[in-house]
Amino acid sequence: MENVYKVLSIAGSDPSGGAGIQADIKSITSLGGYAATAITAITVQNTFGVRSVFAVPPQVVAEQIGAVMEDIRPQAVKIGMVKDSEIVGVIVDAIRKYSPQVVVYDPVMVATSGDRLVDDEALQIIENELIPLSTLITPNLREAEVLLGRRIADWNRGKDFCAAASINESVAQMESGAIELSDKYGIGVLIKGGHLEGELMCDVLCVASHLNLSHRLFHFVDKRIVTSNLHGTGCTLSSAIATLCAKGVVEGGYDLVKAIGLAKQYVTRAIDAGRNKDIGQGNGPLWHLV
Repeated sequence: MENVYKVLSIAGSDPSGGAGIQADIKSITSLGGYAATAITAITVQNTFGVRSVFAVPPQVVAEQIGAVMEDIRPQAVKIGMVKDSEIVGVIVDAIRKYSPQVVVYDPVMVATSGDRLVDDEALQIIENELIPLSTLITPNLREAEVLLGRRIADWNRGKDFCAAASINESVAQMESGAIELSDKYGIGVLIKGGHLEGELMCDVLCVASHLNLSHRLFHFVDKRIVTSNLHGTGCTLSSAIATLCAKGVVEGGYDLVKAIGLAKQYVTRAIDAGRNKDIGQGNGPLWHLV
């Protein structure tokens, strides 16, 4: 029997198909993996934005996860938006019970408008229980600030940050923030720099200190692709990382840094392929089938 690499996505459903569970399924499948899902919420949204969110009962979320873990046995789990404290609790219980080899958590905490998407009770459980069980978290700059409880200096004025010989203060602050979060939780932390201004973008990874790598900090630099079709970028990246880690597990051991680098390449290609696609009248999705 062929050993297939499998990923469970625990996230909300996006009926427009660009983000959430739908983006995860497309990403996992495009990268050769098998996608299973546990839906945490039904959203009403399109390329213009989210209209409403209806949470799935926590017991149903728990039963979905259990059904998949007991049968399909995925090597990796990707977790997306979970803003209900009870749902966070059942996910924590499931991870402790089934111990998947890799857990990638995309902490969707702040809307594009800047509004918080999780209440204080859910955030406390996320910080105290869910994040420490993760292999990697992938916050954007605003989400990293929520977890750090402070600003990351000048991230919205990051033009020309990646000069020939040095990086500017914004990326230096991203580095210190990634180190702080990694040391606090003992996990990998990838702070995404997509909100930085300028022609280049930089994501900063800090790996857990116990991995004993020669370097703890890694930069992933890409040229900015000018497009408004970016709906679901975070979902796509985190599910791609989970998939490539699962592939590594099946092949005898995963390399987190390599998986992130390859996932970044995939997302860049998906953005480029989707930048001129006519899908919706607002902020369109990536083109996952690359």
